[in-house]
Amino acid sequence: MKIKEDFFVRKKEEVGVLLNEVQLKAVRQTEGPLLLLASPGSGKTTTIIMRIGYLIEEKGVDPTRVKAVTFSRASANDMKERFKRFFPDLPPVDFSTIHSFAFEVVRNHFRKIGTPFQIIEGHLDVEEQEDVHSAHMPLHKKIILRKLFKSIVGENIPDDQLDELTTYISFIKNKMIPKDKWSRVQCDVPEAERILREYETFKKSGHRQLLLDFDDMLTIGNEVLERDQELLRKYQQRFDYMLTDESQDTSLVQHAIIEKLVREHGNLCVVADDDQAIYSWRGAEPSYLLNFKEIYPNAAILFMEQNYRSSSDIVNVANSFIKRNKNRYDKNMFTKNPPSKPIKIRSFADYVEQAKYLVQDIQKVENLAEVVILYRNNSSSIALMNEFDRAGIPFYMKDADNRFFSHWVIEDILNFMRMTFTDKRPEILEKIHFKFNGYISKQQMEALKEFNNNESVFDNLLNYVQVQDYQVKPLKTSKETFEQMRGMPPLHAIRVIRERLGYEKALEKMCERFSFRKDYLIGILNTLEEIADTLETMEEFASRLKHLESVLKTAKSRKGQNVVTFSTFHSAKGLEFERVYMIDLIDGMIPSSDDQGSAALMEEATRLFYVGTTRAKKHLELIVYRERDGEKMTESSFVAAIRNIMNPPKQHHTGQVEEHRGTVVDIPYNLNAIRNSSELVVGKMVKHRVFGTGTIINVKEEKIHIRFEAREKALLIATCLEMGLLESV
Repeated sequence: MKIKEDFFVRKKEEVGVLLNEVQLKAVRQTEGPLLLLASPGSGKTTTIIMRIGYLIEEKGVDPTRVKAVTFSRASANDMKERFKRFFPDLPPVDFSTIHSFAFEVVRNHFRKIGTPFQIIEGHLDVEEQEDVHSAHMPLHKKIILRKLFKSIVGENIPDDQLDELTTYISFIKNKMIPKDKWSRVQCDVPEAERILREYETFKKSGHRQLLLDFDDMLTIGNEVLERDQELLRKYQQRFDYMLTDESQDTSLVQHAIIEKLVREHGNLCVVADDDQAIYSWRGAEPSYLLNFKEIYPNAAILFMEQNYRSSSDIVNVANSFIKRNKNRYDKNMFTKNPPSKPIKIRSFADYVEQAKYLVQDIQKVENLAEVVILYRNNSSSIALMNEFDRAGIPFYMKDADNRFFSHWVIEDILNFMRMTFTDKRPEILEKIHFKFNGYISKQQMEALKEFNNNESVFDNLLNYVQVQDYQVKPLKTSKETFEQMRGMPPLHAIRVIRERLGYEKALEKMCERFSFRKDYLIGILNTLEEIADTLETMEEFASRLKHLESVLKTAKSRKGQNVVTFSTFHSAKGLEFERVYMIDLIDGMIPSSDDQGSAALMEEATRLFYVGTTRAKKHLELIVYRERDGEKMTESSFVAAIRNIMNPPKQHHTGQVEEHRGTVVDIPYNLNAIRNSSELVVGKMVKHRVFGTGTIINVKEEKIHIRFEAREKALLIATCLEMGLLESV
């Protein structure tokens, strides 16, 4: 034992690393399969690096015989750097992503059989993506999918649907779903399955080389290792020890590759946290961890539960919160850190106060690098960016995506505004003619383009183009509306476009026809109104959009500077900050309406919220608001759960609940909520916290079906009862 103790004593003196009891066990447990369940802030990377150093220095393992695989390139680079810092005199170890390893397998296989191939994925500018008809168009996955969508559906695919389509394809590949079952995978993109089939055909036969995307590297890599026993043996004999980090993010096909590689020696260390599994939508398979003993019966399982990052105020609440989930290992995160300050819950009357408060509060902070603002959806960042730019507070956008400013909805609004300056340009009208209540047909638009007489397009339509009687009045009204808008402040103009010109109704029809997400498109309009607020002219509005687009590009390059970080919950995993603000914590946002209809999605949303809370060291604020764009909002049920953990409601002998009043918020507990499943009967009128009033039309074992005014929803009975989401009408 003396040699081993010398190793740990030496590393404490050299790099200041002092391992706790569980971490020591993890380092020493070198043989056979090991599942290391690492709670947030528990020092997992340090433990992994120490384990690799221990294998080499104390067990005499050749560094080239050790393979460490992680989920992202950033994590692989971080581990490389840390290993170099901890063990500067040791040769490097092979740290890589699973994708790069799979690519090596694929490349070796295709070289061996003489098959030329080309990778069609990687960075691509927005302009390149959209220039589908360019003669010099690069051969790229997104451009291929755009062209296929256009040829099959007959329309250009919006960016959000392109994202959904690529996610759908990745999900199918990573889950290894066979072709005959593709139709069972839900996707709101029109003709998604047909597009996928034609995409796969094109990659194999539409070019002189075989075309591969990143998902193909995994699926083909796995197939190659299955079929080519000689190549498999080569890799099995190359490594004696394997470690995989962030394994809760690993997909079925990735697990399958790892299983093949360790089949002979079984020396596999899997580091993961089932409570931080937040990527099922792109094919991650966290259930694999729960079934680890079935796959590796002689595996050891260790729990790294001590949190070194956060104050006890945060750790204790987060630990209680995650226990809401049932499908998990029974862990108890704890810390020896002292308390700092309780989690704050801030509730504002209106959404617009949220960003203003953040600006005011963060202006007092000296070290901006220790501040992060977290949100679920990227769309939340635009309003933040606008407010912080006005206040002169620098920021880094971790998920910077300037596609917002090139979205067709924004281009539509700008074209409507251009029409207020001059209604004599048919090329402007052509871009929006079917998006307002002039009822101009495609044929009428083509006829109108024949007239270049420098007259009003509306006069030309009425005087020279054959129009129906019912069109005359709307066309005259539209002309008058555009004239009245001339010189109007941009905020007022956007509202006229949305309501009087009927743009919002046109969007609703497009959503029905093409399965566009209505909430996403309306959210863009709402954000444009926020940007337009306080501006005096439409020219200023157009300039502001251009300015913010350039600000966004600049924000991408500010990583590591003394700036505030904006990030989604997903992208914040693995990071830590002194001050964390979680915003837009509204039911319908987190958990989303889709989350509330599925037990699995609800548990994942809970994990996502948990990831957000555990980024904070000492200062954590949860921010809600009660109204947005004139609509009443309900705070996230997760926020209510956090409040009840911090201040549990008192239960009197009468059964009545008394709500403890926090010092920051004052939102009452729902005393009228339905708490007994026997009250849920077909035909009963109920009110949902998010969806409003509806009628129960079906009750099953786990789910209740309710017809609301907007649409029918299937909700989990247990969730509705536990969170008090329903009340009798």
